[in-house]
Amino acid sequence: MTTAGLLVMLLSVSTVVFLFSWCIWKVLTTPSETDTLHGTEFETPDVRMDKDH
Repeated sequence: MTTAGLLVMLLSVSTVVFLFSWCIWKVLTTPSETDTLHGTEFETPDVRMDKDH
């Protein structure tokens, strides 16, 4: 492998490792993040009809 190829590979791997580490750190250290989570349970028309009857 050439020197340029090695430098590009090291830069790429370092960037991915840094971003992954930063994301993990951000998720674990952000306080009260659960207060801003949005619901994922959607109520479809057929479920609404079942509740009405």
